[in-house]
Amino acid sequence: MKEWTFQGKRIRLVQGNIALLECEAIVNPANTSLVLGGGVAGAIRKMGGPSIQEECDRLAPIKTGQAVVTGGGTLKARYVIHAVGPVNGEGDEERKLASATRNSLKIARGKRIREIAFPAISTGIFGFPLQKCSEI
Repeated sequence: MKEWTFQGKRIRLVQGNIALLECEAIVNPANTSLVLGGGVAGAIRKMGGPSIQEECDRLAPIKTGQAVVTGGGTLKARYVIHAVGPVNGEGDEERKLASATRNSLKIARGKRIREIAFPAISTGIFGFPLQKCSEI
């Protein structure tokens, strides 16, 4: 684990299963249909129970770059913020990823969430380069 302080905020880089983290909110790298399939979303579905998918079904669809929030079901996290990042090669990926991140943070601010965990959005099945994601 690595840790930094930036503008009075602590930032930690952790490798592991985001669905197991004890924090106020975790971010799910979602698809526009908000279907909790495999990867990070699958772990969230498995560990968080069916209520998260039920909430997603009521909120879907959303556009790339947008984010929505659901409860955390049986996760240790109180909330799951579902952020849709870009598919590599679709065009304007950097702006869309930055928008998904900013929209997740806006939701967190609105709910007064002080602790949030982000995965590397779009770097799994969506194929976005990990290095570029970390820079954004």
